[in-house]
Amino acid sequence: MTSFDVAIVGGGLAGCSAALHARLKGASVILLERGRCGAQASGVNYGGVRQQGRHPAELPLACRSRRIWGRLAELVGSDCEFTATGHLKLARNDADMQSLLAYRDIARDHGIDLEILSAADLRSRYPYLAGGYSGASLCAADGQANPRLVAPAFARKAKELGAIVREQCELEQAEKVATGFRLSVKGETQAIKARRLINTAGAWGARIARWFSDDVDEQVMAPNMCVTEPVAPLIGPNLGICGGSIYLRQTQNGSVVFGAGLGIADAGCLRARPLADVSMDAARAAVAMVPQLTNVLVVRTWTGIEGRMPDGLPVVGKSPKTEGLFHAFGFSGHGFQLGPAVGAVLAELCLDGTSPTPIDGLSLARFDPVPSSAAASSI
Repeated sequence: MTSFDVAIVGGGLAGCSAALHARLKGASVILLERGRCGAQASGVNYGGVRQQGRHPAELPLACRSRRIWGRLAELVGSDCEFTATGHLKLARNDADMQSLLAYRDIARDHGIDLEILSAADLRSRYPYLAGGYSGASLCAADGQANPRLVAPAFARKAKELGAIVREQCELEQAEKVATGFRLSVKGETQAIKARRLINTAGAWGARIARWFSDDVDEQVMAPNMCVTEPVAPLIGPNLGICGGSIYLRQTQNGSVVFGAGLGIADAGCLRARPLADVSMDAARAAVAMVPQLTNVLVVRTWTGIEGRMPDGLPVVGKSPKTEGLFHAFGFSGHGFQLGPAVGAVLAELCLDGTSPTPIDGLSLARFDPVPSSAAASSI
């Protein structure tokens, strides 16, 4: 088959979820991935499943995604090590506490329950934390998962249901034609045709968008990640801090994963690597948060290439200029939790024309240049 209802470019979590949800709606689907599904941002991130602390524009997606995370085993045949350990956001001072209190009201409007904890509460419930924090906000429904498992699980299930998932398959060009889209794959003479096109190409999403005159500035980033040797169960909730300087969790096998700062990335060469001095700073920050990690060995550091938008929010939704084209890219280091719902929404937009999940604040159109007053007055 060379003609499909939906073609998807990019096998990250959002793309693989879109493939699965489009198949569940009965569409014929092809997914093209240059490398392996989940090999870039979706597979090399921290693994936090976090609703707390998100921009209000992302919260409807985050809430829907959390519901999907809760039924992963039913949906894709594996829970991908998802555990609702909770997410604890620590306050460094009174100003941070005020921001946590204000955010609690925002979260409540979206049905997310946050518990505000005092400094005494922290000492009592989480004695492994360093002293000096003013308090915290706990989202018990949040948690963590193994990022290396999730996108491949969605891809596997989509394939099992009949989607064509092609890895090691590089898209060279795509163009709009009368019947939809014509896609040219590197090294192949026969084009692929699709009625709808979904662009989930991650850090390369803006490049594909530009083929259709959807111009937007997307940079790359490489979150610097570290993992320790396994240690006895110590840390309960997934830990973060106001200001985002360090984030930390303990996996089911006892290893402690933490991240802080950025490595370096070259999207053109498909290369990224962590930096030793950044890893050292991250380790010091982890120990400052949980002193019992002082003599625990760091066994590996890594990073990957992620897309970053100027305002730190992803692009999700219809192309402003091309009928039948849909984008989801530029997740700016926090797309892992959103991925399952983003795929579901993309499938709905493609096949139903609308989605019950509000995504208005994430449109690519928000970056359209505003006419200057001089230009406007000359019209």
